Amino acid sequence: MSAELRIESLEKAFTPGVRPAVQDVSFTVGAGEIVVLLGPSGCGKTTTLRCVAGLEHPTAGVIRIGDAIVSAPQQGILVPPRSRNIGMVFQSYAVWPHMTVHQNVAYPLKTRKLSGSEAARKVAGALELVGLEDYANRSVTTLSGGQMQRVALARAVVYEPQLLLLDEPLSNLDAKLRTQMRLEIKRLRHRVPTTSVFVTHDQVEAMTLGDRVVIMKEGRIQQAGTPLEVYRRPVNKFVAGFIGAPSMNFIPVTVHEEDGQLFALAPSLRLRLAPEHHQALQAWRNQPVILGVRPEHLALGAPTPDRHLAA
Repeated sequence: MSAELRIESLEKAFTPGVRPAVQDVSFTVGAGEIVVLLGPSGCGKTTTLRCVAGLEHPTAGVIRIGDAIVSAPQQGILVPPRSRNIGMVFQSYAVWPHMTVHQNVAYPLKTRKLSGSEAARKVAGALELVGLEDYANRSVTTLSGGQMQRVALARAVVYEPQLLLLDEPLSNLDAKLRTQMRLEIKRLRHRVPTTSVFVTHDQVEAMTLGDRVVIMKEGRIQQAGTPLEVYRRPVNKFVAGFIGAPSMNFIPVTVHEEDGQLFALAPSLRLRLAPEHHQALQAWRNQPVILGVRPEHLALGAPTPDRHLAA
């Protein structure tokens, strides 16, 4: 059964007196939803995920999975990873090379002491989910990277965790396999809608897989929203440049009002701004701002009185 994940004011500091790796991070993942943590290397996304998993001990904040608090340092609460009922897929596959595919997937059930028949049924179902039902008796060392990542996925979902954590699981694959595995994960989510947190620095993965995207920089959340929201309405220059890069163009302009219309002015440039932006830009009249323009926002044509910038 999927469960809601709620993170409140999470902080993780590795060294006293040094900027925390994660600072005041708060977000919620609804039951059955997938949220992608997106950002450059060192932004705190993997540390956040490891705090949720219990592999890192937060400095402050509260983490709830379902109705249970699993981490609250100020209250002395720290539930060990094995008791959080989560599945985790690592970047490095982390499969056991001395085991077969079946044995790898069955291992979490063995530690949970399921009966042989019940474990066999669950393993068969998990392998069928990832398209490896014909590979059960093969050694994992004979598999490709994409197939080993499927084994890791099957192992993470075989015991039906309430929360699935994926830490850059596609980064070791080549471009073709990454595309294929993105489709596999989308298909898997439709069949098994487990609450999921997916960490990546790849914006294509984020926009393709996420119900919502949480963009991080230097340990803090910059913006959270649906893929279209963060693409079309970035809240700052970092988000605008990171999402959809390198297509975003930044132009220094001045906001000018004339006959009730707002214009973006620069040397040899005069763009009328769409009316829906007027209220937000009123405070910036006659001030220098940075205009972010994507190629699809522009159209070439003869100037007309009603032409304006649509974005």
